[in-house]
Amino acid sequence: MSSVTVNPESFWLTRYRGPIFFLLIALTVAGLFVAGQMPISVFPETNFPRVVIGVDNGVMPVEQMQVTITKPIEDAVNTVPGLVTVRSNTSRGEAEVSLFFDWNEDMFRTLQLVDAALGNVRQTLPATAVISTKRLTFATFPILGYSLSSDTMAPTDLWELATYDLKPPLNRVPGVSTVTVQGGKVPEFHVVPDMARMMAAGVTILDLQNAIQQSNIIDSPGLYEANHQLYLGLVGAQVHDAEHLGQLVVKTTTAGISVHVNDVATVQNGVEPVYTVVTANGKLSVLLNIARQPSSNTVAVANAVADEIAQLRKNLPAGVTLTPFYDQSELVRESIGSVRDAILIGLVLACVILFLFLRDWSSSVVAGLVIPVTIAVTILFLWLIGQSFNLMTLGGLAAAIGLVIDDAIVVVENIVLHRDSGETRVDAVRKALHEITPPLIGSTITPIVVFLPLISVTGVTGSFFRALAVTMTASLLTSLLLALTWTPGLSLVFLRARREDETADQHHQAGPLLTRVMSWHGRALNWSLARPIGLGIVCTVLVLGTYFGYQALGSDLLPEMDEGGFILDYIMPAGSSLAETTRVLDHVEHILHDTPEVEITSRRTGLQMGFAAVTEANTGDITVKLKQKRSRGIDDIMSDIRAEIKKTEPELDVEFTQVLQDNIGDLSNAPEPIQIKIFSSDPAVLEQLGPRVADAITKIKGVVDVENGVDNTLSGPATDFQVDPVVAARMCFTPSEIAEDATSILDGVTPDAPLIANGRPYTIRIRLGDQSRGSLETIQNNVFNSASGKTATLGSLATIQQLPPQNEIRREDLQRYITVIGRLEGSDLGSAMAQIQRTVADLHIPPSVRVEYGGTYQEQQKNPSMTSCASFSSPSCSSSACSWWSSATSPRPSPSSPRRCSPLPASSSACSSPTPASTWLPSWDSSWSSVSSPRTAFSCSTPTRNIALREPLRAKPWSTRRSAASVLFS
Repeated sequence: MSSVTVNPESFWLTRYRGPIFFLLIALTVAGLFVAGQMPISVFPETNFPRVVIGVDNGVMPVEQMQVTITKPIEDAVNTVPGLVTVRSNTSRGEAEVSLFFDWNEDMFRTLQLVDAALGNVRQTLPATAVISTKRLTFATFPILGYSLSSDTMAPTDLWELATYDLKPPLNRVPGVSTVTVQGGKVPEFHVVPDMARMMAAGVTILDLQNAIQQSNIIDSPGLYEANHQLYLGLVGAQVHDAEHLGQLVVKTTTAGISVHVNDVATVQNGVEPVYTVVTANGKLSVLLNIARQPSSNTVAVANAVADEIAQLRKNLPAGVTLTPFYDQSELVRESIGSVRDAILIGLVLACVILFLFLRDWSSSVVAGLVIPVTIAVTILFLWLIGQSFNLMTLGGLAAAIGLVIDDAIVVVENIVLHRDSGETRVDAVRKALHEITPPLIGSTITPIVVFLPLISVTGVTGSFFRALAVTMTASLLTSLLLALTWTPGLSLVFLRARREDETADQHHQAGPLLTRVMSWHGRALNWSLARPIGLGIVCTVLVLGTYFGYQALGSDLLPEMDEGGFILDYIMPAGSSLAETTRVLDHVEHILHDTPEVEITSRRTGLQMGFAAVTEANTGDITVKLKQKRSRGIDDIMSDIRAEIKKTEPELDVEFTQVLQDNIGDLSNAPEPIQIKIFSSDPAVLEQLGPRVADAITKIKGVVDVENGVDNTLSGPATDFQVDPVVAARMCFTPSEIAEDATSILDGVTPDAPLIANGRPYTIRIRLGDQSRGSLETIQNNVFNSASGKTATLGSLATIQQLPPQNEIRREDLQRYITVIGRLEGSDLGSAMAQIQRTVADLHIPPSVRVEYGGTYQEQQKNPSMTSCASFSSPSCSSSACSWWSSATSPRPSPSSPRRCSPLPASSSACSSPTPASTWLPSWDSSWSSVSSPRTAFSCSTPTRNIALREPLRAKPWSTRRSAASVLFS
């Protein structure tokens, strides 16, 4: 083969090789440096366009809450620019108003506008309403959870230990946003009135409250000057212990005798009325939920908290344990480990394969050096645009390894072919670049075109896959740049020249296995070229098979993953007492701990792990952490536990979900995959349709944890003490006096100022003894005296009426609706929703009722382009990318995307103009050495070229648990 030797200095790469190496090495070092500075989290940082307004107003009835609080707030926030949807949920004494805005809105500014709108309406709301606003992000939810337990310490002491000794140092840890304490018993000082002595002294409950409130004060009358100094004047009568609280004067008789608190009541230590229960591993405990700041590093925060916990454990009292029950950083660590393994395995496999085919270690080293440089430069780019290490970016890096090494292999292999043809290194590199550049650019741009549409996707899906698309695009463009500069430059330096005594045929002498493979391939290629019609039929069958396979694939919003734990949400029948709920949940905890895979549990009754403004005392959740070394998958474990609970505690409604899935659902206000929203202005119609729809979809295979939207939104029954104004006036009682007296029986009356002891505030609560509220009869027979001295029982002043349970009022854009919800087990979202829609249509719901499908399904349907791909990309890219997305969670394996192999001739003319196949295709026989020159390089490209790396991305062999990155991108 003749070749014209070119002056090495005339080749641009020879002249600029030094600056190129310097620039790329500098970028690599910078990328490695910023890798340690990048935030690490489970999900990409997202400017999620939702603001939640929470309202707490005691135990105000639902209808009154809706009219006096929820509706005025809905009307006020409608003026905020960019508002898309308003959803409200009104319960007894609580309301939650969720505001959804356009994804392009500045949520920091929007939050300020929402607060301003609430400020305008605040004066029209009841003074007792406590309002909070929160912008929801992924950082809203806890990343760590610790349980504080003891068999010897009182619950009040545990609460104080957690609140005053553990919470402050944990709050000081860099990156920690909030530390929430749940459980325990809050210590207070209780003033227990003796009604006989109260009546004898002529003291009312209101007198007792006013006396404490007006005496336990500290105030400043102002400043004064003396001795050339400015002094602050203070007037105070604060009390700091129970003894001094009892000595406060309530009134002075006409005889000048002071009546003290101790004269009419008993002052004692007490606890805040308890309507919640928190346990860990079946024992009463205090939980500490730790959330990170939005821009912080999840792994770094978890490590810093763990170090601080280790120091705090040294000072814990004897018999007190502090145990982790949830750690989100474990999932991130596994993902980072998966990417590390993918890089290392890809590097080793690429080098080994190159050596096996080219029998040249220098070419293997050249190709292997591409991966770390590409990863480092990509990380630098992600840092510059404000991305973080998360499941999507890490998975994108892992998925790009195969694409990156493919470019390097194609370039190195073509350079080696020219070198083995007798050309110098400079000529080999120059000619190889001239030939390979057009197809290399095309093969790189093709997968980029497939991923680019993901950048424009909005919603939760868009926030996830935008990070994936950016990472993949940056990796591929970096790989292309390196393939045209770094790889050939290294070849000029490291690639050894062919030995004088080595011929081309000797260099490519193959073993028996490779010889047989090449023989099969040659026969298949010759058959295909000789029979174009048959080849067309085969391709048509493949295209049709791909189409029907795509249609048969299931679809979900996100892939299934094993997080190593789950959340068990539960609802007892409306009105269930705390004792009955505790009895049932104790048994559920026994079921959980009898499951061999369960490591630790934590239970909240009347509370939730995440942010929730509306929570009833008969609801709650259990966080379950599973052992790492286990033989069963998380779905099988949840299925068995669900079946056991349904069999032994049928009155308890349960719902199973993993923590991260629950967080995503809470962010979008659609926690369940299945949400059937039924709109009607008639509550009776809604109460009739909800159970009908729920009963119908329960029969669908794979649909579990179904709630009908009626029974699961009930508050407990109520007792109405309707004051008779005529009788009250005759007995010299005002309705407000009667309300204060009734409150003193149940929750107690609390003066505004707390008692400060040892630098800690304690609520003062005026509350009758337990014997006064043992039953409804006891409550209504309590005797009170009015300011005029007349006495009467509560039952004689009011008519007692028992009210049935009340449903929560849910509204969307001022329209009332209910939501039938459900989850899936062993079925994909797309197939299940198709069956549900057919089932609901068969119910012949009246035309006046509107039905919408929300939840995860609605979020998935917002972006149909996710499953249609770019129409202008190549068919093989489109089909493989669609199959990857649609089959992410399907139990059926997706069809492998066909590899597109383009024969690349060694001569530059073959790249510049079409060449008949017969002029450059090799002739085949049973040996590699018989392949006639010129040699042919085959460049194979596909969006899923890292198929060989799928298995190493899995978790440890002894575990069915898989890291999120491997699930998302394998």
